[in-house]
Amino acid sequence: MRSLRLPAALLITCLGILTAALPGAAAAQSGKADYTPQVGQEGKDVIWVPTPQSLVERMLDMAKLTSRDIHYDLGSGDGRTVIAAAKRGAQAFGVEYNPDMVALSIRAAEKEGVADKAKFIRGDIFETDFSRATVLTLYLLPSLNVKLRPTILKMKPGTRVVSHAFSMDDWQADQTDSAEGRTAYLWIVPAQVEGTWKWSVSGNGPREYELLLRQQYQQIEGVARLDSKLGQFRNSRLRGDRISFTVFEPVSGSEPVRRDFTGRVNGDTMEGTVKYPGGEAKWSATRVKQ
Repeated sequence: MRSLRLPAALLITCLGILTAALPGAAAAQSGKADYTPQVGQEGKDVIWVPTPQSLVERMLDMAKLTSRDIHYDLGSGDGRTVIAAAKRGAQAFGVEYNPDMVALSIRAAEKEGVADKAKFIRGDIFETDFSRATVLTLYLLPSLNVKLRPTILKMKPGTRVVSHAFSMDDWQADQTDSAEGRTAYLWIVPAQVEGTWKWSVSGNGPREYELLLRQQYQQIEGVARLDSKLGQFRNSRLRGDRISFTVFEPVSGSEPVRRDFTGRVNGDTMEGTVKYPGGEAKWSATRVKQ
């Protein structure tokens, strides 16, 4: 097969187009090679203050980040959190508005030998699609966290979100931790379970259940109906797509029968196992369309 030879001018033009099309390369070209960020410098939405490396590692520990995760850091600054995630084997992305910071991060990732896993996007965090993330890290002001909250709550249940220093207002954290006097908050994106659910249980006990659930973030409360009898709904817990609760079934003339439900939520369906005195059974449920 004959090789294709291009005129030098045309070759240079093609290379220029190709380089411009590569996200990392374009950002690296636009950044100053001697750029050094200054603590407190102004950014698009916040000033830049780096997260201590010890807290970066603690945040990734809280998220239980592994090589199976896709990590996004919103407002990635000098890239240290993204690089730390990449060193743990995750595919990691930083979103940063400042092109000099992006270029600096790309150089740092190359120096640390993780350029294949640590990628940096020059963009606005409110216009960038990070929906495929399984781990999300933030160091933003509370008002920005709250602005992002509706988008975060639409992410896949079980996505872990860790914020340095700032909370999500009335969305209570699932865990807090600290390092070097700095606090980090962890949230697990909850499944959406509010509504009326009908399901059946195989084996022992009532076969037809109805449960009316109310939800505020990961907090749920409910009213249970078992074969036309009202039962007590207790010990509810929602963590990602995993749900558990206890229903006390009323029995005439004796103590209520305790039934402990555990299961997983998948959109408008749930299924799992219920344990009761003397055994256990499978259950499945479907949300009633309104």
